[in-house]
Amino acid sequence: MVDFSVIVPAFHERANIRPLTTRLFAALDEPKNTELIFVDDNSRDGSVEEVENLKAEGYNVDIIVRTKERGLSSAVIRGFTDAHGKYLVCMDADLQHPPERVPAFFHALKSNAFVLGTRYSPEVSMDKDWPLIRRVISAGARMLARPLTTASDPMSGFFGIQKDYVLKAKNVNAQGFKIALDLLIKAEIPTTSIAEVPFSFGVRTVGESKLTGKVMVYYLDQLKELYFYKFGAVTCVLVLLLSAVLAVLSLVWLVSLVL
Repeated sequence: MVDFSVIVPAFHERANIRPLTTRLFAALDEPKNTELIFVDDNSRDGSVEEVENLKAEGYNVDIIVRTKERGLSSAVIRGFTDAHGKYLVCMDADLQHPPERVPAFFHALKSNAFVLGTRYSPEVSMDKDWPLIRRVISAGARMLARPLTTASDPMSGFFGIQKDYVLKAKNVNAQGFKIALDLLIKAEIPTTSIAEVPFSFGVRTVGESKLTGKVMVYYLDQLKELYFYKFGAVTCVLVLLLSAVLAVLSLVWLVSLVL
């Protein structure tokens, strides 16, 4: 019987599959009660063969290959749907999310609906080699999401959720890139049932980053949809109008100072 499931969306991540799998199962408190599922977007890079080799070695690991769908959020949703466990953890395949922290997520999920991995804690630090531009982008994205949730790191892709809450989530954005933020808003997670697990965010050593300009545009579109979902269209329009008026007044004031 499986109670715990780890879901890893992947695309061209063959080189990371073995180290992630071995490190994860070495860290688990209940390895026989845990499954690892990779959701691969038809990489055709040897990922399937690598997973089959690991299965032959006794690891409870599987891979779902999608040939028609694409995207991180939809991959996570597919993995959560197919998972057998009642406690679910999502993590990246690039090893920037340390597998050794997964047991802490499962422990916290036994008494919380949602567990978020946070990079913003006094207990941890960013890798010194993480590019400055990535730090700026992350801080900006986090600031834009602050009105939506009190969670310290809603941009995190390292999170856990009880499966019952996944099943009750409505209108989840399968095209978005921040699935944790979407679930925090749409799965009706009680604010008193959100826990956080600090982790040190590493740098990718194998493969290429998936962050592109298109991803950032999709994020802004996702934010717009979440603001309307949570606050309603009328409220959002009024806030936008007020912001526009304040911007104009500020501009007029600055011009008056110059003149």
